Amino acid sequence: MVQTLTTPTNDSVMEIMQKMGHENLVFCQDEHSGLRAIIGIHSTVLGPALGGTRMWNYATSNEAVTDALRLSRGMSYKNSIAGLNLGGGKAVIIGDARTQKNEALLRRFGKFVESLNGKYITAEDVGMTTVDMSYIAMETKHVTGLDENRGGSGDPSPFTALGTYMGMKAAAKKMYGSDSLEGKKVSIQGAGHVGEYIIEHLSKEGAKIYVTDVYEDRLMDIAKKYKVEIVGLEEIYDLDVDIYSPCALGATVNDETLSRLKCQIIAGCANNQLKDETIHGNACLERGIIYVPDFLINSGGVINVYSEFASLPREWVVQKTERLYDMCLEVINTSVSENKNAQDVAIQIAQDRIDSIANIKTRR
Repeated sequence: MVQTLTTPTNDSVMEIMQKMGHENLVFCQDEHSGLRAIIGIHSTVLGPALGGTRMWNYATSNEAVTDALRLSRGMSYKNSIAGLNLGGGKAVIIGDARTQKNEALLRRFGKFVESLNGKYITAEDVGMTTVDMSYIAMETKHVTGLDENRGGSGDPSPFTALGTYMGMKAAAKKMYGSDSLEGKKVSIQGAGHVGEYIIEHLSKEGAKIYVTDVYEDRLMDIAKKYKVEIVGLEEIYDLDVDIYSPCALGATVNDETLSRLKCQIIAGCANNQLKDETIHGNACLERGIIYVPDFLINSGGVINVYSEFASLPREWVVQKTERLYDMCLEVINTSVSENKNAQDVAIQIAQDRIDSIANIKTRR
């Protein structure tokens, strides 16, 4: 059964886990290293739960729990719809990645991952780097996204960006009749590793790019490299653009922002972009906005790390990531023809595969 994701409720953590279909939620606190981490394992039907580790300075532990639950569920659907033999999991570390991350904390986190005996495999996400993965790998073999000189698949960001770019082009094909982004106005919310690669793709094609980010120094670096217009954190929602691309944290598509957005397409690499999948997915449909499901459009990164897990060549990664264009177009076309919000369409495709494999396993 497909469970849509809604805003947090007053339910207990166990009740929320039951509603969202999670298998495990595991906590780790270590006084000596300062580690405070949570690993959410949503499903292991298709294989071990793979998903990145995010380090973020959450305001409360409840926010971190909510993020771990939402992100791990999204990974189940992402891995499924990408056709990977992996379940869905995600880890969050509570803290400022710029000031609190160090070798001891990362290695202690590696021991935390190792304690799950391969049920969860970690990788890079917001606030983490391939160097960080190397520290984690000192304590566990259940890690991907290592440097290429260590036999790993390297930084997944370029492939996350490539998939997002393919999804943008697919949406443009449906909306405008051509997938060319030359001259299209695109607002990028978040100029991290993935955001910059997306900007590079768009710049090469001649798009008009607007960028915002919480880090001023990051914006200055981007402005030196690319022809972009820097805008404020709130201004990004009021721009008259063709494509709004959320590439930071989730829930930026909500009641307040949808009343301000003047775009025809929402296509970004952030996870959990819709604050409420049903309400805001339907709202996009009603407004005539093409929303490209987040866990589909941003799956290039996990395709890359899966190649490390399954010993597949780089050519396979590029080809499979580029084929996200076709999958995104299929979901968009179904959404329009059936008048059904695109997130629900993509979830159903992902859930159908999970259910079919679960059925095979129960018959053994």
